[in-house]
Amino acid sequence: MLNRATSRSQNYILPAPIGGLNCRDSLDNMPETDAVIMDNYYPSDTNVCLRGGYKMYALEGLGLKIESLITFSSSQNSRLFAAANGKIIDITSGNYTVDVDNLNYNDWNYVQFRNRLLLVNGMDFPQTYYKNEEDVWTWKNTDIAGEGLDIKKLCSVAVSKQRVFYIEKDSLTYWYSSGVGEVEGVLSSVDLSTLVTRGGSIAAIASWTQDGGQGIDDLTVFITTEGEVLVYSGTNPGNADNWSLRGKYFISRPIGNHCTMQYQGDIVVICEDGYVPLSSVLPIGESSTGKVAYSDKIRGLVLSRIKSGKNIAGWQSIIYPRGGFVLFNVPVGGQFEQHVINMSSGAWCRFTNIYSFCWCLFEGRLYFGSDGGVFLFDEGHSDNGIAICGNVHQAYCSLGTPNLKKIQMLNPRTKSSAIFGLNIYTNMDFDDAERDYSENIGESNGNKWNKCKWSSLEHQIGTKWSTLKGIVRSQWIANNATGFKASLVFKTKTKGNLIEWYNTGFRFEQGAGIV
Repeated sequence: MLNRATSRSQNYILPAPIGGLNCRDSLDNMPETDAVIMDNYYPSDTNVCLRGGYKMYALEGLGLKIESLITFSSSQNSRLFAAANGKIIDITSGNYTVDVDNLNYNDWNYVQFRNRLLLVNGMDFPQTYYKNEEDVWTWKNTDIAGEGLDIKKLCSVAVSKQRVFYIEKDSLTYWYSSGVGEVEGVLSSVDLSTLVTRGGSIAAIASWTQDGGQGIDDLTVFITTEGEVLVYSGTNPGNADNWSLRGKYFISRPIGNHCTMQYQGDIVVICEDGYVPLSSVLPIGESSTGKVAYSDKIRGLVLSRIKSGKNIAGWQSIIYPRGGFVLFNVPVGGQFEQHVINMSSGAWCRFTNIYSFCWCLFEGRLYFGSDGGVFLFDEGHSDNGIAICGNVHQAYCSLGTPNLKKIQMLNPRTKSSAIFGLNIYTNMDFDDAERDYSENIGESNGNKWNKCKWSSLEHQIGTKWSTLKGIVRSQWIANNATGFKASLVFKTKTKGNLIEWYNTGFRFEQGAGIV
């Protein structure tokens, strides 16, 4: 027991874990503003807030597995398409129209170039969405050809130096438009097998814009399935005087059919070593990026997911400017989770219970495709009517003193849009106990405030908490735990509620020894 002869009461204010999820550092050395678990709470720059929910947008109840979402934007016409069951479906308005049918595969790679969409999937004729001579927006088979080319084998498409580049499936050959700005016509080919030493095939082509904008110093990058990276400068692969190999480098093997993302003049690759910016591993040009993967702080989590699920479809990354984060979609067995990084602070968290095969950004909003339809994300505060479960285990903290301490009271300072129930407690000295969620209380979840006894609720373990709507609540509540280091656990199960968490006050007694 605590030696009360030497004990004294003390207060400590612990900021909410805006440092985000940490799956790299040891529990004993982790910063106090990090978290060991951070599910469905997002670390903003000043507080921690419950993630947004989602609602049904299109194709509800049709039994379709949405494997691709495809967007087209222009001043004349912006469209959102979904690919499922061998169809390309226009869902722009929320209603749907089948535009293309009788296809074999639904996982499309696409690019928008010269006011057209160009789509390939490695099994079907490449598709084009464009305005025809009758001034009508429509679809057709892309009019391209090449000597010895089976155009159905084109599986990925990219634009670099105002040329369209295609990858031939299971091959080290790429194809490119013969003329600058051409979207159709005869393609020329280049075989990289004489340069590649690890074998495999081409996994991705990307334009590396080192200065953050398109220009003559842009580089064209080819990444193979075995992790070889070939970097070219120049504008014409058919002219040796205007196309040169800047270097060949090695990274870990890329993952999935959508393994690259262009971000702030860099190329981020989803690979077996995590989420890696090329600038951090290739010695070309100047970069302010640190020489580590973006995912370094959650390395343990990412590597475990890669080990178990690297061959499962669904890996993808996408930037969401409205939310200020980058989202990495990760298949986990028969489910999915999302690894999310705050673009400003670099803090990570994890989203769960979002079953998503693919994501897209359309007119500034984020959408995902599932086996139940297409959903609009960051809309409302429930998952299509289901409560969002938030779970945070903050890093173990000595609360300003290395002495043994008995934590008697907690004061979580939160703000919310409606009354909610909170299960909050402390795990001591690296215990990782999980207690059940406290059900929401208030008009949005069925239990009216002050209309039923706390003891009558289904889950009465832990401390129950409520906060007044729109007001930062500050009130001491009981806690009972003894040890040297404490991990604060903050759990909510709510719908129809935006919760913001600022800090937590601790009140404890400490002693110099044990008697």
